Amino acid sequence: MEKEEKKELEENVQDKYMGSVKVGAKGQIVIPKEARDMFNIKPGDILLLLADIDRGIAIQSFDYFDKIADEIFSGDHQLAENEEEDQLMEFAKEVKKVGKTKGEAE
Repeated sequence: MEKEEKKELEENVQDKYMGSVKVGAKGQIVIPKEARDMFNIKPGDILLLLADIDRGIAIQSFDYFDKIADEIFSGDHQLAENEEEDQLMEFAKEVKKVGKTKGEAE
């Protein structure tokens, strides 16, 4: 990508986006270009899908999973510094419980 194109792209990227997507027959969706640009999502990137029956679905960069994985596998349960981290750690603990349950059943 040329410098001028990259600069123009950066200037056009907004900090908020709202759009709609259609779920295909195989359950697939296309992430709109504006959202891909906003989060620098490229072909081949791995994304993490988080789902909660009450709160909905969130899609994060797989790098975001590092915080969750650290909590799940560290055994070190430090107090979270803010509410968002506290919710993330609670989610990680629930994932850990599900993992243990599935492991016992196998």
